Amino acid sequence: MVRKLAAHIKEYKTVAIITPILVLLEVMMEIIIPLIMAELIDNGINGGSMDQVLKYGAMLLGAAVMALIFGITAGRTSAVASAGFAKNLRGAMYDHVQEFSFANIDKFSTASIVTRLTTDVSNVQMAFQMCTRIATKAPGMLIFALVAAFGIDAQLSLVFVAVLPLLAIGLAILIKAVHPIFNTVFKTYDKLNNVVQENLYGIRVVKSYNRQDHEVEKFKKTSGKIYKDFSKAEKIMAFNMPLMQFSMYVCIILLSWLGAKSIVASGNDAALGLSTGELVSLITYIMQILVSLLMISMIFVMLTMARASGERIVELLDEESNLHDPEDPVYEVTDGSIDFDGVHFSYGKSKGKEVLNDINLHIKSGQTVGIIGATGSAKSSLVQLIPRLYDVTAGTLKVGGVDVRKYHLESLRNQVSMVLQKNTLFSGTIADNLRWGNENATDEEMRHACKVACADEFIDKFEDGYQTYIEQGGSNVSGGQKQRLCIARALLKKPKVLIMDDSTSAVDMKTDAIIRNAMVSEFPETTKIIIAQRIASVQEADQIVVMDDGKIAAVGNHQQLMETSDIYREVYESQNKGGGISEQ
Repeated sequence: MVRKLAAHIKEYKTVAIITPILVLLEVMMEIIIPLIMAELIDNGINGGSMDQVLKYGAMLLGAAVMALIFGITAGRTSAVASAGFAKNLRGAMYDHVQEFSFANIDKFSTASIVTRLTTDVSNVQMAFQMCTRIATKAPGMLIFALVAAFGIDAQLSLVFVAVLPLLAIGLAILIKAVHPIFNTVFKTYDKLNNVVQENLYGIRVVKSYNRQDHEVEKFKKTSGKIYKDFSKAEKIMAFNMPLMQFSMYVCIILLSWLGAKSIVASGNDAALGLSTGELVSLITYIMQILVSLLMISMIFVMLTMARASGERIVELLDEESNLHDPEDPVYEVTDGSIDFDGVHFSYGKSKGKEVLNDINLHIKSGQTVGIIGATGSAKSSLVQLIPRLYDVTAGTLKVGGVDVRKYHLESLRNQVSMVLQKNTLFSGTIADNLRWGNENATDEEMRHACKVACADEFIDKFEDGYQTYIEQGGSNVSGGQKQRLCIARALLKKPKVLIMDDSTSAVDMKTDAIIRNAMVSEFPETTKIIIAQRIASVQEADQIVVMDDGKIAAVGNHQQLMETSDIYREVYESQNKGGGISEQ
């Protein structure tokens, strides 16, 4: 895990290496200061020499200034390295997610991916910054302080050594106890992000149904679970500080008592025992060791949390898309013909249950094909296989006479344009959104696509026309306007295959008919697949596919299905009786 994360330091490796060096230089200055203080007390103050006081005072000032310079520089390089590392890591994760298939995204969930890109990366960033600075300073200070203390009085310094195993055992027990809790916490963070994302996305529905209290209760329940788990972890880690302080204060008391006895016994003669200045230095080293141990405990807490986050990040980075380009891919889609031969399909999470069963369907290039069926009959699942958003479980699906698995993915998807059931617009101008279909589209091409999609009639009424700003998700346009913009965006690709998944449900029947007729006349060579609930939307199609429970129940034109398909006839009669359609 550490190796995989460290690979993303990249161009910040130099500053990441410089930081520990600067930190060690800072520690050396801090370790030298007590030794200079000892000389100042013994030779200057106790010796009554002002020259010595000035000499060692100047040395103290110099050491303090150097420590300050090294510390400030280390802080800056550490910040640059950690921020750069987080930027690279987040970028690598985001780029990797773009390669995911729908199945990969279904596995993690959108909320979980967002948590990993934000909270988890922040935790790892903080841990990395600690590792380059505090994780170097704390052990360095501990080791150097112990060496300096042993240099002054080896016997008295054994007090430190005796307490270290106790602290190490205590820390190991605490870390083992809290790591599983942090794993649980971050999974709960995924749920919290999902609650927030769902609420904000559907805020208009929430307010329409006065369900604010229900949503607040959902949020409080999930947030309370995070609070409960974090509190549990903090309660366990709370034993860390008392354990350290107790151990160190015992060291201070023992050192003060034994040191004082040594000074009294030797008459403050360093040659015979311990001097006052040396005792002061030892006490200073005790405090430095105490601080370093406290820092080490903080590092362990942070690393324990970061370990859980790091595992989640690496899990995402290790996830491989189940859709890959073949070794020798086909780059050209010759036409829009589509052939389903014995196709079976099931989603990753429900491999035991087939969504599509033995699909055999043949569509000629340029045909208009309608697909109808009850909710859950797998209409959307069927068309999502065409641009290879998912792979078939069994059987063969061909576009332009070639198995879709033999195509270069980008080439295939450039020739298959989809207007999904859930229309999505992005924040930006209308022109920006349209150019998702073709980033090089001219203004004239955009206007033509919008005319075919009947979107020009409302765009021209906007004050800023095609430069009108669209809010995130298209919240400032109506459902029908959003659908027409999405259709225009799809048409700008000039694809071989155009799939419309119930994409005119929010427009009136007259506009629906105008759009369909315009597409037939303007794009005669494009294969058009229309999923609809209204038979009027598919009645004039070259062939109509009737789906029922993941199977094809019937195929034919309107007249044939009226004679041969009970399902089609019942839907037609129920809609016609309600005034929904007519024969014309």
